[in-house]
This record gives sequence, structure tokens and C-alpha cells, in this order.
Amino acid sequence: MNTDRGTDERGYFPSGSVRVHPRPYPCSSVSCFCWSLLALLLSPFASEVTLAQDTGAPRVFGGAPAASWIAHPTAPPDAYGVFHFRRTLDLAARPDRFVVHVSADNRYRLFVNGRQVSSGPQRSDLTHWRYETVELAPYLRAGRNVVAAVVWNWGPHRPVAQFSGRTAFLLQGDGEREAAANTGPEWRVLPDEAYQPLPVRAREDLRYQYYAAPPGEQVDGARYPWGWELAEDSARGWVAAGTVGRIQLYGVAEYGTPDVPWQLVPRTIPPMEEAPVRFAAVRRAHGLPQGARADSGFLRGTGDTFAPLSAGTLAPLSAGTFAPLSAGLVVPARTTAVLLLDQSHLTNAYPVLETSGGAGSTVTLTYAEALFDSAGRKGNRGEIEGKEIRGVRDIIRPGGGTRRRFQTLWFRTYRYVQLAVQTADEPLRIHDLYGIFTGYPLRERARFASDLPWLADMWAMNWRGARLDAWETYFDTPYYEQLQYVGDTRIQALISLYVSGDDRLARQAIEHFDASRIPEGITASRYPSALAQYIPPFSLVYVAMVHDYWMHRDDPAFVRRMLPGVRGVLAWYGRHVDSTGMLGPVPWWNFVDWTSDERHGWQRGVPPGAEGGHSVTVTLQLAYALRRAAEMEAALGQPAEGARDRALADSLCAAVRARSWDARLRLFRDAPDSALYSQQTNVMAVLAGAVPAAERRALMERVLSDTTLVPASYYFSYYVFEALREAGLADRYVERLAPWRGMLALGLTTTPETPEPTRSDSHAWSAHPNYGLLATVLGVRPASAGFRTVRVAPALGPLRRAEGRVPHPRGDIDVRLERVGASGVRGEVTLPAGVTGTFEWGGRRVPLRAGQQRIEM
Repeated sequence: MNTDRGTDERGYFPSGSVRVHPRPYPCSSVSCFCWSLLALLLSPFASEVTLAQDTGAPRVFGGAPAASWIAHPTAPPDAYGVFHFRRTLDLAARPDRFVVHVSADNRYRLFVNGRQVSSGPQRSDLTHWRYETVELAPYLRAGRNVVAAVVWNWGPHRPVAQFSGRTAFLLQGDGEREAAANTGPEWRVLPDEAYQPLPVRAREDLRYQYYAAPPGEQVDGARYPWGWELAEDSARGWVAAGTVGRIQLYGVAEYGTPDVPWQLVPRTIPPMEEAPVRFAAVRRAHGLPQGARADSGFLRGTGDTFAPLSAGTLAPLSAGTFAPLSAGLVVPARTTAVLLLDQSHLTNAYPVLETSGGAGSTVTLTYAEALFDSAGRKGNRGEIEGKEIRGVRDIIRPGGGTRRRFQTLWFRTYRYVQLAVQTADEPLRIHDLYGIFTGYPLRERARFASDLPWLADMWAMNWRGARLDAWETYFDTPYYEQLQYVGDTRIQALISLYVSGDDRLARQAIEHFDASRIPEGITASRYPSALAQYIPPFSLVYVAMVHDYWMHRDDPAFVRRMLPGVRGVLAWYGRHVDSTGMLGPVPWWNFVDWTSDERHGWQRGVPPGAEGGHSVTVTLQLAYALRRAAEMEAALGQPAEGARDRALADSLCAAVRARSWDARLRLFRDAPDSALYSQQTNVMAVLAGAVPAAERRALMERVLSDTTLVPASYYFSYYVFEALREAGLADRYVERLAPWRGMLALGLTTTPETPEPTRSDSHAWSAHPNYGLLATVLGVRPASAGFRTVRVAPALGPLRRAEGRVPHPRGDIDVRLERVGASGVRGEVTLPAGVTGTFEWGGRRVPLRAGQQRIEM
């Protein structure tokens, strides 16, 4: 299926991917229409386009000769570097179609006649290296055209999530006509000596916190080749590109050469959103001349800043065309000035700085989620008194010139940005400083409202966190790591499904984790990741994630493809069950939860017995995964597999009850020989079916009231809340949201990783209440696989009124409810066409039909 994407409100294609072809073999698409030689010769511009010579290379898209991957002929293949590539095309007339496929290692931005048309590639691994399919015709014209790209490789500073073979660029025409633009020796390349990496210093910048994202950038405007994407200029050192090897499509053995590491597959997700965002205020300023206003026109853009966006000049360091603006902020010669800018909330954005003059000056931009006091505490995120900024930095040396526009190659995450300027003998004029927000284009289709106003503020905080942690993959944290972990991703995928209805990023994540499996069977803990890490309990979470997708999307063929991987995970775990009937010693990092009670035996999130053997917590997680796998196997044609999974789950639960149930405290120990008891273990006992239905409520009451238990974190509270529902205590959901009200009181605008002191202020694994408000409080859940039927079982708790909307594959589910007296409810439920279900309240159940219906019980 081809998806044609139109222009946005600014008149250009966001990131340029106007056609996304989610097909397994690109040559099977209608885009592979093969233009005959006769049609080519009769075309109005054929006489002025030189076709790529057929040298016996394989033919790929539309029968076109295969392009070559290209690179600078002498640059080291895996070193840090930024390179500009370009090719001129002379056209007699503007074509009505000119489709190309584009990719690069590590990253690229593609321009046609100075306008950005695509960026990527979509993040993946070498065996599934992505390419974007782009329609260039709207950007071409009669006469000379410049197709250009900036390509960069972070080299040894690559983020952990970045796989790489070597620096390279590829542009492949979709047919004979477009093959005129194929990358090969006709392309020219220019190394950009203006760039240097600015590594993040763990001690000075991050107070020793783990960092796995890209480095900062140092850019020298005096050395930058301004206008490289606009016109031919052979005097700057442009040379013929060297060829690296032919294109290699995934699964097509006869293409390519042995030294090409990239097996190409098409992009499967839409282009990332890019939209301007402005700072809310200058919070403090030092070093400005007397009478200068820190909040002058540069912060507001003076009403003209967005003109370059409509013109398409989104290139890093592109000169563009600008109308005159106001003077902005002028920093005099031989002056040091420092301004603290406040976005008012956390965001992901490409910083954009526009300057004139300032030869010899240095601008340092420092980005932070929050400020720190002298003891390293963040405190209230909106307070700055007595606090300093530390974090990732970029250094820009404007180098003089007029109306120079600097944009970082990679986005930054920030609420606060410190602008520090040191001028030399020439004043620096800052015309503008703003951001270009970027993120996966999730749309907020769901809604929730109630008579508790602070829940609306919590919803906004959670949704912002979910958005910042969704890009070309899900992120655990956009500031520190930008890695897609299984534990985080399961929760993030549910939020995406319930709030936006978009399942594409969730599908991709499932495929990523399936591709990450090692021969022994388990998944990696995070993927894509060039640095391997294994957290076996996360592989069990992966099984649950596949089950979530199976329940919420009617896509049995996709789920069947994932079942061999699910079986591999469970078989790996099955080999570690010992004679006690529980899990014996398990290798790798057996992380379960970032509990705050490590002093009681949970070290680095690992419960007792997980490594040495007989962890009740992880044994129950295995039973939990087995029961979900059994449901999928039975429904998808493998009843014997399902029966084996159920039998092993029953056996594990029986062993746990026999060896770890404390009849006096009426709680499960964390291990048979342990004196530790935790919320995590007892919650998993409920969810895994180790507790008879009649005993679940009493057990969960003890879990909530016993303050001696190892407490669950924000992350694991998702499972606590699910267990409350399973035990018939869903009405206590809203009262358990007090920690999220505390987040708001701290001035947080996204959900943090852990309670204070937290490393990350943006961890979407803590944003799960947006799912819970819809799935538990409003009570909207699938009643059968594929969401073919719906169960609406509200749990309003203290709320007198609640209403909301849940996206469904067939439309929207709308629920509006209000209490009547002490135990009654009335309202309306609307189901999409073709969907039926049930409404449950107070032990009663009534059928629901498609359309709107009145509820009174």
C-alpha cells in the first residue's frame, strides 16, 4: 500500500517523504513503473538529461540501473565528519513525476534547489537499513537544478542507538528517467571543515549521569561553505565522489557487493514533525550594556522569523533569503554577556541562531531540563534563584557575515537554554534564537475530563512526556539516552494506541525487538543499540507487548510472524527452570524495577534470587508472559503450544505458592529464603494467576497498606494499577495518582524517571496514567482480540463526573458518565460502526451496540 502525503500548512512536505512505501519488496510497488526507452526519448526534457550508463549492474526500482553508495574518496570511513554532496540536473521542462529513494550512514538532509525535501534515514540496524521515498517533482524546474545533501557521521562519538557501516550516501532513481540522478562518480562531495564534535563531559556537564545520546557541536561560521546547496561552486574543493558499492535490497542476494553492509528496506513511519517554537522569557541576564533590553526583538522574532520556514531554508547553516528585521540584541565588542532563556516547558527542538557580524566572537548554548542548586538538587523546576545550568552544549563561532543562520544537525532537549556570548573586536548582532520542535507526529485524538481539575494538568504533563519520548523510535529519555527499551516501550505503545490511535511506531518497536534476539532466544533490552545489553525480564515484557498489540489491532498475520520469537524467549526461560519448579540462576542483568529501597536488598533494580536462583518476582513474570502467549497460540492455530504454555504457568505458580507464601503475613516473599517482601512480587502474583480470585482483593489491600514492603516505582506502578483492577479495586485508581499531583507541584512539565532525586525529567514510562484514565477509570478495553468487541467497565472512584474519547481502529469510542446517588451511574456511550460490546457497573452487565446509546444503572 502506498500512502501519498500532502503538503503541510507551510507549503512544504515535512521532511519531504511524500510517499512512504511500507512494502516488503520495493520492486513490487506501483512506483516501480518502468518507463520505456521510447517514452523517455519523447519526453520534453529527455534531450537534456544524461542517463546513467548501464555497466551491467543489476536493475532495481522500475528497471533503473542500480545506484552506487558514495563517499568522499579519501576521508576515513568511520571518523567524525560532515560532508556536502550535490549533483546538477539540466531539465528542458519541469517533470510531473521524479521519485527517488534516499539513504545515508549515519544521517542526511536532502535539498532540491535550496529547499529541504527529506531527512533520515529512519533509525534501524544494518540488516534493515531504511530508505526514504521522495517525490522531487514539486521542487524541480526547467533549466538547471541542484540536488544536494548534507551527510554526517558522528564517528567515535556516535550515540549508542546508532548502527553504522561507514560514512556513505545513496540516491536511487525510481525508474529510468529518475536514474539520471543516481549517486555515482558524477556527484561531487565537499568535506565541511567548520564542524567539530563537542563531547559531553560526564562530570562537568552531567554530574556523572549516564549519557548515550549524540555529542554537542562546534561550528565555525568563517569556515562554513555558505550556499553550498544553492549553486555550483567548484573553487571550494569539491571533488568527484568515490563509490563504495552498489545498492543492496534486503533479501535480494544478486544485488550489491560483499563490502556493502546495508540491506535496504523502505521507511515504515511518517516523517518527523518540524514546527517552530519560541522561548517564553528571559529569566536573567548579565553583561549587557546599560539600557539594553534582554527581551528585545531577537526573542520574539519580530514577526518575520517564520518566513524562512515557508521558503524551505531549513538546512543547517543555510544562508537562505531574509527580509530586513529589527536590530535584535547587540552585544558590544569585547563583552561577555550571559542570558538564561526559559521555554516554560520541556521540548525537543533544533536550536536556530541568526546573527550578523561578530567576527572572532563565540556563542555557547547550554541546554538543561532543569537548573541545579549548590548541592546538586533540582527542586521546583520553575525556580531559578541560587541555581546554575549544566548540560549538553553547542559552540558557535559566527565568523562575521550578514544574516547567517545556524541550525544544529541534531535536536536538543531543554526547558532552559543559557546563551553565553564572548565578543572580540566586532559587535555581534543576534537577530533571532528559537527552536524547531521535532517528534513523531502523534495526534491527540483521545480526551479525558472530570470534576477533578488537576487531572487535566496531569494529562497534559503526561502527554507532553509521551510526545518527547517518541521520535523515529520510542525513547527512554530524549536528553540522556534516546534508546528504545522494552520496559518503557510497552507502556509508551499503549499510550500511543489509546491517545493517538497510531500503531505504526508500536509495530516498528515490536519488529525491532524481534530482530534483536540472540540465537539463544531472548531479545536485547533495548534496540536499535550498537552496544548490546540484555535484561531477560524485559524479554518477558516483550511477550506481553506482542499480546497488547494482538488485543488492540485486528492484525493476526503480523502477530503470527512474531510468535516464533515469542516461543524463543519462553524456551530460553524454560531451560532455566530447575528442580524446584522455579527459575534457577539466570544470567545477564535481571532488572525488574528502579525501587527506592535498595538498602533492603534490591540492587540495581534486581530482586533477591534473580541471579543466584529462585526469584519469586521473575518466576511470576515468566508465568505472566506464558499466560499471554497461551492466549495468542490458542487463538492463532497452535492449541498444543498454548496448552504447554498454560501448563508451565500453572506449575510455576504452584511452586511459588508452595515455597514462598507466608501464611502468617499472607504475602509472598521475594525469594523462598528471603526476608524481603515487595509490592512488585505480590502484584505479579495477582497478575500471573498465582492468587485465587477470591483472595486477590485482600492481598492487594495489604500491598497498598503495608508500608514495610519494597515500594514500586513510577514505572512499575503501571503493574500495581493493573493488579488493582484485576482484584476488583479499580475504584482506588484515582486516589493512587497522588505522586503525579506531586510532580505538578514540583513544576515538572513531563514525567520523571524516578522520584527525586531523578536523573531524567522526561521518562514516558511514568506517563501511563493517561492510559489508565481511559482504560480503567472510563473502563474502555478490548473484550476480544483485535478490539473486535469492547468492554466498558468504568471505575470512577471519587469522581462524580467523567467523560472522554478513545480512538478505535473503526472510529472513536465516546463515553460520558455521571454518578447518580451513592451507587448509580447514567450517561451515554457511543461505539463506532460495526462494533458491539458490553457496559458493566456494580455487578450488572448490559449489551452495547454500534452508535450512541443512553446508559442508566
